[in-house]
Parts: sequence; C-alpha cells; structure tokens
Amino acid sequence: MEACTALPVRGIRHIHGQLGQCGGDARAWTMQPRRQLAFRDRTVESVFEHPAPHPRHPAHARAAAGRRAGEVGAEYGRGFGLLAAQVDTAAAGAYNIASGQPVSPRDVTAAIAAERGCGVPVRFGAREPQPGESPVPVAGQPPRESTRMSGTTPLHLYRTMLYIRMVEERIAALYPEQEMRCPTHFSIGQEAIAAGVCAALGPRDYVLSAHRSHAHYLAQGGDLRAMMAELYGKDTGCARGKGGSMHLVDRSVGFLGCVPIVGSTIPIGVGAAFGARQRGETDRVTAIFFGDGAAETGVFHESINFAAVHRLPILFVCENNFYSVNTPMGPRQPEGRTITDIVRGHGLPAERVDGQEVEPVAALAAAAIGRLRAGGGPEFLELETYRWLEHCGPASDIAMGYRPAEEFEAWRRRDPVALHRDALRAAGVLDDALEAQLREDIGRVLDAAVAFAKDSPFPDRSELLANVYPTQAPR
Repeated sequence: MEACTALPVRGIRHIHGQLGQCGGDARAWTMQPRRQLAFRDRTVESVFEHPAPHPRHPAHARAAAGRRAGEVGAEYGRGFGLLAAQVDTAAAGAYNIASGQPVSPRDVTAAIAAERGCGVPVRFGAREPQPGESPVPVAGQPPRESTRMSGTTPLHLYRTMLYIRMVEERIAALYPEQEMRCPTHFSIGQEAIAAGVCAALGPRDYVLSAHRSHAHYLAQGGDLRAMMAELYGKDTGCARGKGGSMHLVDRSVGFLGCVPIVGSTIPIGVGAAFGARQRGETDRVTAIFFGDGAAETGVFHESINFAAVHRLPILFVCENNFYSVNTPMGPRQPEGRTITDIVRGHGLPAERVDGQEVEPVAALAAAAIGRLRAGGGPEFLELETYRWLEHCGPASDIAMGYRPAEEFEAWRRRDPVALHRDALRAAGVLDDALEAQLREDIGRVLDAAVAFAKDSPFPDRSELLANVYPTQAPR
C-alpha cells in the first residue's frame, strides 16, 4: 500500500480521522481489512478495521460510486472513529508484529508524536490472521467494523465494559419504539465476564454463546453496525436480518454464533474444537459461554465428558446469575452441591469465583487459556454474577416478586463497571476528562451504528428461504 505523507499528529484518534486524506486506489481501500499509516520506517495500524462502504446499504453504495477511496475514507472515518482518547492509552496494547513481543508504550508514543521510527513494526489490536486464513468477511456477511481494543490493561478492560454497557442501554432505550421485533436478553450487570475472558482471546479463536450474547459478541470484536442492523431485521445484519438478537454471528473474529435453545451451543462448540483438532489447528482455543440453566441439560454432561476424553482446548464459561428464567437455584439443585462440583466429577479442572471484578476474571481466564494453548485439556470456570433486567426484555422485573429487592440492591452495589471505574480513579488511571472522552467516542460510534441500521433496507421477499438449506454438499 502506498505510504501516506506525514500528517499532523495529535493522538491516535486524530490520526484515524485524517486517513481519508491519504490517496490510494479505491479498490485497495475497500478490500483492505485494516487501515494503515506509514511514518518513515514504521507502520501504525488502526485498532479498527476500515469501514468499507456496505454493498447492501444504499447510502454507502452511492458514496462509493465514482469517488476515490480517500474521500470515502474521510466521510466514514468521522462516523466510525477510533475509540481511544489518548495515544499512550492505545499504545499500551501494542506489540511487534514479527516477534509478538510487547513494545514499550513510551517508545510507541514518542514514535507517533515525533514522527520518528522506533525500529519495529507496531500494531494496535488483535494479531494478524494466520497463513491461509482470510482477513476479509465471508460471503453473505457485511464488511466489518470491529470496535475491539485488544489488551488486558485495566483501562482496556474498562473501555470494553463501558462499551458493552452503553450499547445495551441504547438498545433498551430504543426497544419501546417497536422497530426491533426480536426478543432481547441483556447482560447489564454481567459485563466483567465477557470483557475479562475475551481479552485473552484472539480472532483465530472460537467463541460461542447462547441467548444472552450481546456482551460476548461485542467483547470479541463483533461488528456493531451488523449487530444493530440484525436487531432491526435489516438485510445488512450479521444474519441478514433473519436471526435477531439471539442469532448473532461474526466469523471474521471467530464468533461462530449463538442459539436460543438452552445448552445447544455447548456441543456445537465442542464439535468446532474437535474439528480444529482434526485439521491440526493446535493453537486455536474455543470458549463457550452459557448460563447456569444450561448446566442442567443432558448435552452439557455429554459435551464435558467428550471434551475431557479428547483433551480438547476448550474453556467452558458458566455465567451463574442464580436464576433460570424466574427459578432460583434452590428448587433446581440439591443444597450444598455446585455446578463446579459436578464438573470436577467429569475430571476437568474447575473453579468457582466472583464474576463482578474484571481484573481477577481476566487473570484467571488468561491463565486457563495459556494452559489450553500449551496443550492442556479443557477447563471450566463458574463465574457468579447477576443480571439487572428481566430475563427477556429491557424492563425491570423486581415487582414480580421472584427476586428479593434486597438481593437485587446488594448486587447493584457490586456493579462491575462502577467497581472497576472506582479502582482506576483510585490508581490515578482514570479522571473525569478521560471518562468523558471515552463516553463521547463510544457514543459517536453507537450513533453511527444505529443510523446505519435504521437506514438499511429490509431483506427482499425473494430472500425468505435463502440460506435455510445448504445449496451444496459440504466439503
């Protein structure tokens, strides 16, 4: 790709906004999965993938027609800006592309600010696709706009949780408009688990979820525009508008999908891991998220046993929020026996811990995933958490009486976002200005995603039965 001329540098967000001023072939811009800037002998790569014009979005198609890529980049770069308030904040997640080793944030910051090389190619975000793995979306999926900022630093974890919280709060606010016609299950109050676990995963890894899947999809880097369009039933959605909230998918970041049938994605995930093993993909880890109710299904036990027998690199993540719809644990499980106890009976290493503090969750998940990558067998995490809203929908359900108000308030005082925010402020990492900037950046991207979804077309009636049955035998 032709190097851009030196641009005035006032932080990574400013750099990202200036990308549209760089020249380049229109085809190269729309096909490149990530945008780059060259500063003399090094390259800075944006944490976001280039928001290429969407082929099924009328406004994007018009914008792309007859215009050079730099102009398109300038227009859409403003709407889908980089979620990083400061250069040094983003630099903390940088690493050497060739060696995979961390790079000093001070050196990276200095290299950007002074437009001088630090001697290594530096990249922000998830690692490069491996040889033979296409970085571009699969057929039938919209061009991606990943909002993931890879890294396990405390500020990275906070941004991910805040991002999930703000997206779901916006969905809850829009839902009464009756334009989203799919059922929705919210993870508000449970964000630390998705943020902490996915921080240790990469785009080559597999992630599967269930009906309460927004947080996992977003934490793994799923395309926000495609998710919002899916909730609105639009053709630009990640499942072409046919699946809704409980059928999110983004294979370009390894998010294989989610299914509302309780427990059903557990054997699917085990099968995906087994297939990867058969193909010799020994570095690929599979993470399967599910709730405590799924641990009471037959396929849960069969899948755990199969994974143990074959020593598959799977991290089973049980988000125990203590309720299966409206039924608490008491009527469902014998007193004194935990889900972790059951899993240990299948021979898996299993831990039961608090799921509300993101840094311990991230450390625990990273250690487990490290063992999986080193050839260890499957592991199980039971993370205790609590949902704030009703089982299905954007409203509170405390008035129904099945959850004591005192219990709810006790868990609200342990809000994972607030807990981590307070810790960052106490450590001097976060202040009012940075908090405001993070919220402004997330809000801008969210506004653009909602506008994209509302402006997108519905699927044509002729598409009703498309992709329901395979058109060719699998290879």
